[in-house]
Amino acid sequence: MPKVSLITLGCAKNLVDSEVMLGDLALRGYEFTERLEQADILIINTCGFIKPAREEANQFIQEAIAWKKKSPGRQIIITGCYVERFGDFLRLKYPQVDVWTGVTDFDRISQLIENKEVDIRARTFLLDHRTPRVITTSPNWAYVKISEGCSHKCTFCSIPLIKGPYHSRSIDSIVREVKSLAALGIKEINLISQDTTYFGRDLKLKDGLAKLLRLLLLIKDIKWIRLLYGYPEEISAELLELMTEEKMCPYFDLPFQHSSERILQKMGRSMNGKKALKLIDRIRRLVPGAAIRTSLIVGFPSEGKKEFKELKDFVRAAEFEHLGVFTYSPEPGTAAELLGDPVPTVEKERRRKEIMDEQKEISRKIYRRYLGKQIEVIVEGKDQKRAGLLLARAPFQAPEVDGLVKIENWTESFAEKLPAFLKVKIIRTLTYDLVGRIINEDKN
Repeated sequence: MPKVSLITLGCAKNLVDSEVMLGDLALRGYEFTERLEQADILIINTCGFIKPAREEANQFIQEAIAWKKKSPGRQIIITGCYVERFGDFLRLKYPQVDVWTGVTDFDRISQLIENKEVDIRARTFLLDHRTPRVITTSPNWAYVKISEGCSHKCTFCSIPLIKGPYHSRSIDSIVREVKSLAALGIKEINLISQDTTYFGRDLKLKDGLAKLLRLLLLIKDIKWIRLLYGYPEEISAELLELMTEEKMCPYFDLPFQHSSERILQKMGRSMNGKKALKLIDRIRRLVPGAAIRTSLIVGFPSEGKKEFKELKDFVRAAEFEHLGVFTYSPEPGTAAELLGDPVPTVEKERRRKEIMDEQKEISRKIYRRYLGKQIEVIVEGKDQKRAGLLLARAPFQAPEVDGLVKIENWTESFAEKLPAFLKVKIIRTLTYDLVGRIINEDKN
């Protein structure tokens, strides 16, 4: 069978889609390779969320076309959100591509490659517990996608235009999938969707996420459960109570986007900076060890010096454990596109850097609190860039987006019997990472 190489661009939700494609191909007997020169088929799963993501996808497509020219018979398959959003444009721009598919039919990728007819679905494909999937993350953890789409009306966001309205999986399907992952040895699950806190509303479930979590907490072999992509406005008292459970990572991924009430109104968001700080205080009072990640947008139309200063003051007051900043870019078809793009790109980048410089100092301050402390970590694996380091994560560090715990005192012989979890003592703190040593290595 042909050898396939697959490149995933974008978010963790895209990674799960790639794992579904690999699952379908594996059932058909395709072989996989990470070495492009050995591949017969190259699949690029694209992100189309914002302009920089589309520019990255274009670069990869151009490189794929150059790869195809080197050997007759090679195939290029382009999938994902970019195709769903701008498929007609892409087909005209890149006629060298063999197969295009967006977000509705990628689970039947083998049929598309083999030129078999498929019935095009009307809405985004959402996996269930029966969907074949090849886990590509660490042996110790996995993502679990609980829904597709989004029913929010944020004026800057193109996700509803790409994925459609919110569509929840059934609780039973998610529980079955997590049980199957536990049977494979997975110890940490990271629940993902466009908005995990919205889960179940389209199914008329009250407190749907809480209902789901109660059942997941009963799965014996799962040790950590993490929620990603929640909305600040939807943090309920019931959810906060559940977040104190031993298996729940006390981790809150809440995109506040801004603090200025006027800017937030233009964004179609309801929580201003004062309300956000009250929520943050409440989370930290009720959930011991809570870590909060947020994302912010700078340079939104009409953001002036006053609003930007307000945002900086908000970041200083909140002291987020983790923070990401995006520069605004108008998305075609969104309501905010009509507002124009008056803030110059150079100014947007300056503002982004200014916020991140503030965050660097906050992060250093927070991480210094762990110096000399003992914490439990989940093992990621050996550091591929620097010999002699083992990489791991603490409960307050989400995979792929936050820092790591770098472990110095380990050996290759120890790695052969490496457990999923280790106890380490933090001996140094960096800006976004911690450095530790294994406690009682011989007893692990």
